[in-house]
Amino acid sequence: MTSEHVRQPLIAVSACLLGQPVRYDGASKPDPYVLSVLAKSARLIAICPEMAIGLGVPRAKIEIVQTHDRRRVLGVDNRALDVTAALRECARQFLRDNPRLSGLVLKSASPSCGTNDTPVFDLAGNEIGHGSGGFAQTIMALRPDLPVIDENALAGRARSFLEKCRCHCA
Repeated sequence: MTSEHVRQPLIAVSACLLGQPVRYDGASKPDPYVLSVLAKSARLIAICPEMAIGLGVPRAKIEIVQTHDRRRVLGVDNRALDVTAALRECARQFLRDNPRLSGLVLKSASPSCGTNDTPVFDLAGNEIGHGSGGFAQTIMALRPDLPVIDENALAGRARSFLEKCRCHCA
């Protein structure tokens, strides 16, 4: 391993942004900026929390639902599908498995990875606001020091994001 490689920050990226076909419908959302610019400045590792908790491809859609007293990540067509605890544990395990993690680039509006822009629904299916996905919310709560950004914000703030990641890994 070269000294240059060692100094590069380790950044986790939503697997769909890296071009992996892991979305609920089997599609990917490759992000040209992540693939061309970020890949040259950091060591990237893929994460798809939904795949990590055992949801396959294709899979039932999930969404954030405000229940009486808390937010849950539930199936759209089957409210009995509750992956809230699994996504939280996935986040905890991911942090344990990657102690040198310097930052994350997550998929916007995702019920697992979104960062404050994911639609939140009531039990009847009406959109009532926005929040963070189950995985992202747990990561940010456990590691508030860790730089986290979504692909939409990255294009405009990549330089400052990378600098924060470099400082975090120093």
